Amino acid sequence: MSYTAKDYAKLVGMPGFSETLLKNHFTLYQGYVTNTNKVLDTLDQLLKEGKTATPEFAELKRRLGWEFNGMRLHEYYFENLGGTAPLDTNGTLAKKLADSFGSVDLWEKDFKGTGAMRGIGWAVLYQDPANGRLINFWINEHDVGHPAGGTPILIMDVFEHAFMLDYGLKRVDYIEAFFRNIDWQAAEARLK
Repeated sequence: MSYTAKDYAKLVGMPGFSETLLKNHFTLYQGYVTNTNKVLDTLDQLLKEGKTATPEFAELKRRLGWEFNGMRLHEYYFENLGGTAPLDTNGTLAKKLADSFGSVDLWEKDFKGTGAMRGIGWAVLYQDPANGRLINFWINEHDVGHPAGGTPILIMDVFEHAFMLDYGLKRVDYIEAFFRNIDWQAAEARLK
């Protein structure tokens, strides 16, 4: 069962994101889908050939997390973009943000601060399924730093490809554009 790249062309024309930036980003995402399929196919073949004790098998198993999470995080990211309505302050997500951070404003400061940190990676709002608490995490690499069992609620790509073409080194300006385009309904639908 192969993965198929999803079509996010509906995001073209979104304010604050040039068509060139988005199309480049879609192409990068499609590469993760392609590579996830290639790695899985090769691992399957190595398994069938009884080559699970080989360095090739081990390295591909390590690589799988990078490719798969690169695919999935981009899907979450694109799917929580394209919104125009503000966060429903009476909705479940706003209430959970206030419960977890003290207020929606404090959560926003924390999330934006997480995204503005030096380095490449992702800012991700996760829900802890054990108690429902919402926590902002910095994910340095696709395959490193995810909280075990955590449900991603809101994902912001802060690798350079997500903003440099339009914003250069002004990551904070990109973060503001991201916030103007959040699809809050998509984020709220991810709550458990």
